[in-house]
Amino acid sequence: MVAAPGGPDAALAEALQDVSQGRLTTALARIDRLIAAYPTFRLAQLIRGDLLLAQAGPISGFGNVAEAPPERLADLRDEAVVRLKAFRNRPPANYVPRYLLQMEPEQKYAVVVDTQSARLYLYQNDAGRPRYVADYYISHGKLGAEKFREGDKRTPIGVYYVTSSLPRQKLNDFYGSGAFPISYPNEWDRQQGRDGHGIWLHGTPSDTYSRPPRASDGCVVLTNPDLEALGGYLQIGITPVIISHNIEWLSLEDWAGERTALGKAVEAWRSDWESRDVKRYLSHYSSRFRNNEGGYDEWSRQKQLVAAGKSWIKVSLNHLSIFRNPGKQDMAVVSFEQDYRSNNLSNTLRKRQYWMKEGGRWKIVYEGFA
Repeated sequence: MVAAPGGPDAALAEALQDVSQGRLTTALARIDRLIAAYPTFRLAQLIRGDLLLAQAGPISGFGNVAEAPPERLADLRDEAVVRLKAFRNRPPANYVPRYLLQMEPEQKYAVVVDTQSARLYLYQNDAGRPRYVADYYISHGKLGAEKFREGDKRTPIGVYYVTSSLPRQKLNDFYGSGAFPISYPNEWDRQQGRDGHGIWLHGTPSDTYSRPPRASDGCVVLTNPDLEALGGYLQIGITPVIISHNIEWLSLEDWAGERTALGKAVEAWRSDWESRDVKRYLSHYSSRFRNNEGGYDEWSRQKQLVAAGKSWIKVSLNHLSIFRNPGKQDMAVVSFEQDYRSNNLSNTLRKRQYWMKEGGRWKIVYEGFA
C-alpha cells in the first residue's frame, strides 16, 4: 500500500498543511492512510493522536499526550522537523554534492550522507556525472558526527566503501532487514589515530518503522523498506559511502571546474614520475606526507635510490576515482589501479592517495595500497 506519491515525508507535509488550514478531517484521513502503509510509524501515530484530540477541542502543541515520556516526545518532534525540512528544502535541480568529482566506470552508484539533515542521497554514475536517484531519512550517532574513539556514539565523517552484505538471517532483529558494513576506519582515520569498528548501514527492529535522528551508536540507520530499496544499488567493495556533517552543493559548472583541477594535479604527478626527475616528482608530496613505513624523509630517500636504477618508466592509471573528503580540511581521496612498467620492474597495484591543498596547490599527504 502506498501512503502518498512522495512517500511518508510527502504525506506528513500534506497532513500538516491541512492542519494549518483547518482541514483536520482531511489531515486525519491522510495520516490514517500513512499508518495503514507503515503500521509501526510512531511519529504518524503521535500526529494521529493529536488530530483525534483536536476534534474535542484546541490542542496546545505537538504531542499532547500527558503521560508520554518527555524525551520520547522530543525524539519524535526532532524526527518531524528534519523530515519536513528535507522535504521542503530540496537541493537545487542542477546542483550535485561536491564530493563526487570522478567515479570510476565500475562504480555505478554512490551514497552521500548528510548527518545534520538526517538524510542519505543516492547518485548514479551517468557517464561520469552524478545523477540524482533517491534520498532517504536516516538516523545517526546519539552524540553526533566525527567519530574518534571506540564507543563514542558518533558517526564517522569521511570517504568509505561498502565492504560486505549481511542478510537478515545472520543478524538479530535489532538490525532489521539487513546490514552493509563500511570501511571505517579508513587509511586517513588510522593516520589520525581514530579507532573503533562496526559502522554499518542497517535497518530497524520489526516493531519500529523509524528511529529518531540521533539514535544509533554510530551506524547509519534506515527504515527497512528504504534499506531494501538502497541495497539493490550497492556493490560490495565498490560503492563509495561519503558521510558529511552537511552536504556542500555545487553547480555543474563549479563541479566541473573542481574535477578538472584535481584531475590535472593527478596527471602532473603521473607525468613527473615518468620523467624520472625526482625533484619534480617529490614536489607533489607534502612535507607532512606519511605512509605506513614513515614520513617524507624516508619516502624521499627511497625514491632517489629507486630512480638511480631506472633508464625508463611508464605509468598508467586505470579505474580512477576522485572524491572530495568532507570536513574542514581541503582534502581529496584518489583511488586507482596503477600499471607500472620500467627497465627492471613491472607490476599492477591498487592504490589510494589523500591529497590536501597547501598554499593553493594540491599535494599528497598519504599514499598506500587500497
